[in-house]
Amino acid sequence: MHKTVCAISFFFCLAASACQAQGFKLKKEHDSLYWLNDWRVTYPVYQFQTGDVDGDGSEDAMVGVIKSTRFYPEKARRLFIFKQVNGKARPMWLGSKLGGILEDFRFIDGKIRALESTTDSLYAVSDYQWSGFGMKFDHFIIKGVDKQTALKTFSQ
Repeated sequence: MHKTVCAISFFFCLAASACQAQGFKLKKEHDSLYWLNDWRVTYPVYQFQTGDVDGDGSEDAMVGVIKSTRFYPEKARRLFIFKQVNGKARPMWLGSKLGGILEDFRFIDGKIRALESTTDSLYAVSDYQWSGFGMKFDHFIIKGVDKQTALKTFSQ
């Protein structure tokens, strides 16, 4: 339940400059500088969730950031995943891309559910799971639909 509460209250947390969930604290210093515990996040953040991404029984932090990468030079929404080691945030995966164009994500049923757009202006909702190092496509919930249909499916 705390995952949903944190997702819903995330924007309120940012307005208050800090959000805390299961040992992870995300603090906003300004629009492009956040602190996840002791880890400096130097990009705008659009989403923050917690959950056991890798199935080891401990909470991980999922931070959605807006940045470019070496292979994808256009700024876009990316997903970073952190593990807590001795009370400190340490990166598990600093992703450059999932599948489609990432619009939003949430953690549900042990998987990362992604709302993604495509280059032909259609949308998909996909599930991804941890695969040892990084996220692996699991299945489409829905694909090739308009934005409103995708958003409704993503929000269920």
